[in-house]
Amino acid sequence: MAIPVIDFSKLNGEERAKTMAQIANGCEEWGFFQLVNHGIPDELLERVKKVCSEFYKLEREEGFKNSGPIRLLNELVERKKGEKLENVDWEDVITLLDDNEWPSKTPGFKETMAEYRKELKKLAEKVMEVMDENLGLPKGHIEKAFNDGEGDNAAFFGTKVSHYPPCPHPELLNGLRAHTDAGGVILLFQDDKVKGLQIWKNGEWIDVQPLENSIVINTGDQIEVLSNGRYKSVLHRVVASPDGNRRSIASFYNPSLKATIEPAPQLVEKDKKDDDEEVVVQTNYPKFVFGDYMSVYAEQKFLPKEPRFHAVRAV
Repeated sequence: MAIPVIDFSKLNGEERAKTMAQIANGCEEWGFFQLVNHGIPDELLERVKKVCSEFYKLEREEGFKNSGPIRLLNELVERKKGEKLENVDWEDVITLLDDNEWPSKTPGFKETMAEYRKELKKLAEKVMEVMDENLGLPKGHIEKAFNDGEGDNAAFFGTKVSHYPPCPHPELLNGLRAHTDAGGVILLFQDDKVKGLQIWKNGEWIDVQPLENSIVINTGDQIEVLSNGRYKSVLHRVVASPDGNRRSIASFYNPSLKATIEPAPQLVEKDKKDDDEEVVVQTNYPKFVFGDYMSVYAEQKFLPKEPRFHAVRAV
């Protein structure tokens, strides 16, 4: 069983309806799908691979050798108790934002990643428009909700550059613990040779197969809320591997921390028996401010998601 692979270029041709249906299926049945022919030039993606690999070797590799995960794993192996490190991730990661400090020692890294982020943000907006249409929402509904109606730049757009180095004892810890993503639409440019990403479906872990220069899309918790549960955020993890240094570049199009998130009115069922009775709204999700949700998520990221929806303060 493999997650859907969808040719995004066919949205603009005779197979538009079929492609829209494929994306709807990817959102409703999987929560993950891969896009090919997505409009981001291969030449740019090859440069991204190059600068990220060079960045890790030049600026991160030595530091990882002295990091907490290495030390904890060595201590565990020395104790020979057969335990597993449950609360540690075998991951080296930095986050790129528009307003934070970026690595500066690797030639071409800043310029390439700025260009890449610009292209990814445009792709995210196209994907959200497709979701709007498939859900029967007005064009721009999701983007407007994420921006809290404040224009185009209030929403959060961040990029995590992660590496999962070869692990001498992959059976003793996770690359990245199982979780759902807190935010909106996630766009992943993953390693095209070293696998490791898995999603939970039908009671088993399924590999997200490496596919050269594809972009993996997954839906976060806020898309689940906005769609009133039509689209689900899906549990996923990264398994550590003894071979290869897996590169993973995930970009997150999330709501502004001030944005109020709730199911779209068009997707909420309303029961009304006669003119004298009040309308009863059928929804499984509260209305909340995204910043409040993130406060809960920070403490419960690796726990089941359903209690988070109920723990957040409703507005």
